[in-house]
Amino acid sequence: MNRLPGNLRFLRKRAGMTQGQLAEKIGVQRSMISAYEDGRSDPKLAALEVMASVFDIVIDELLFWDIESNGRRYLQQNKLKILTVTLDDQEEEWISMVGAKASAGYLNGYADPEYMENLPNFRLPNLSKDKTYRAFEISGDSMLPLMPGTLIIGAYLEHGMEIKNGKTYVLVTKSEGIVYKRVFNYIAEHGKLFVVSDNDRYKPYDIPIEEVLEIWEAKAYVSAHFPDPSSGPLTIEDLGKMIREVQQDIRKISGS
Repeated sequence: MNRLPGNLRFLRKRAGMTQGQLAEKIGVQRSMISAYEDGRSDPKLAALEVMASVFDIVIDELLFWDIESNGRRYLQQNKLKILTVTLDDQEEEWISMVGAKASAGYLNGYADPEYMENLPNFRLPNLSKDKTYRAFEISGDSMLPLMPGTLIIGAYLEHGMEIKNGKTYVLVTKSEGIVYKRVFNYIAEHGKLFVVSDNDRYKPYDIPIEEVLEIWEAKAYVSAHFPDPSSGPLTIEDLGKMIREVQQDIRKISGS
């Protein structure tokens, strides 16, 4: 089923563009955008390619996926992202470490094999061998009791829809850089992830899924600091309260 009319209208409105503005970007008359959105005309391949570039989306997602109902299908511009990893002599994957000072360079070099080979590599026992892992050094105090300098070991996720509400993830993003937060999945409803700090001094905020380059589900951490017992672990009651507060914030954002 051709989903282009609904997808085009939804993406254009979400981007805050008029039909005239989109027509100018694509190089067609405004009336053609109206015809595309009404299903009265189909764009040529060249116009489809420009649309895909404008909305940072792949063509088959634009044509055949109900984005408004189901959220974005793919995180990256390519349907399947080829993740760059480093291997030992036995062809087994290392855990590459992205230190705090290397985080800015990682945004440009994460797909470069030469860059990845120059990162420190190590291995941890008891991790499933069917996943790819990466270590990220966190900075700041937004995720107390984990202290600055802690290494978060994350398992790579291919799609944002795999995110489980309230779990912690490392997000590699275009605008925010590398962040470690508790994440809530609102891709289907709003095309966004809602991120929350465990330190309530920091306000939650949302990240459009188009901004996300990589998602790593936190599986372990390595730290030279023992957590303060007085802070205690996050309880089910704490998590329930956090979810309710996130839902209230989402409703405020949606209504604004």
